Amino acid sequence: MKILLVFDFDNTIIDDNSDTWIVQCAPEKKLPIELQDSYKKGFWTEFMGRVFKYLGDEGVREDEMKRAMISMPFTPGMVELLNFIRENKNKFDCIIISDSNSVFIDWVLEAASFHDVFDKVFTNPAAFDSSGHLTVEKYHTHSCTRCPQNLCKNVVLVEFVGEQLQQGVNYTRIVYIGDGGNDVCPVTFLKKNDVAMPRKGYALQKTLYRMCQNLEPMESSVVSWSSGVEIISYLQFLIKE
Repeated sequence: MKILLVFDFDNTIIDDNSDTWIVQCAPEKKLPIELQDSYKKGFWTEFMGRVFKYLGDEGVREDEMKRAMISMPFTPGMVELLNFIRENKNKFDCIIISDSNSVFIDWVLEAASFHDVFDKVFTNPAAFDSSGHLTVEKYHTHSCTRCPQNLCKNVVLVEFVGEQLQQGVNYTRIVYIGDGGNDVCPVTFLKKNDVAMPRKGYALQKTLYRMCQNLEPMESSVVSWSSGVEIISYLQFLIKE
């Protein structure tokens, strides 16, 4: 009987947003105004597709993007947390559900040798095409009205837990570690035994606080954090129970 740890990536594992971080590869480290203005709410993946095309057209190549990506800092205490999980993999399964993309996440995990910590990564698939441009696709389609149209993290989490159950894997609890507005939907799926762990000062924590003030029903416990070291302490408490 294991605990399932679910991680967001941007501003949770890494201490920035990988999609905005990559802009430093652009000429003068910024995007043209008309490209910036082309973003429409809920269609971030399509917007990033245009950003990657622009970078490719400007001659930015894969190795340059990779160097930028692996220079991104980890969130405080996160390296210690991931090492703790590795040492206790008999007690935890660990997945990432992220609105970043597969290339960026692979680069970061590979450079820091953390691939083995995660059992599965759910994110928008990306690849370099024959002309050296990075292309990104939507992870899936869904009917959730709360989430961006390329990814509902709740749908992903429910499907994963269901598939694991069919394989005979039943988790004692789910611990969801995230920061953003698109982490609200999966957190509302959590049950009484589960734990939502929002990063202090970020959108997820603020939204959960507001829900609590409005007495909106939520079954799980909420434990906020600002360093991965605090998450280690909480996980040590859980595995002792």
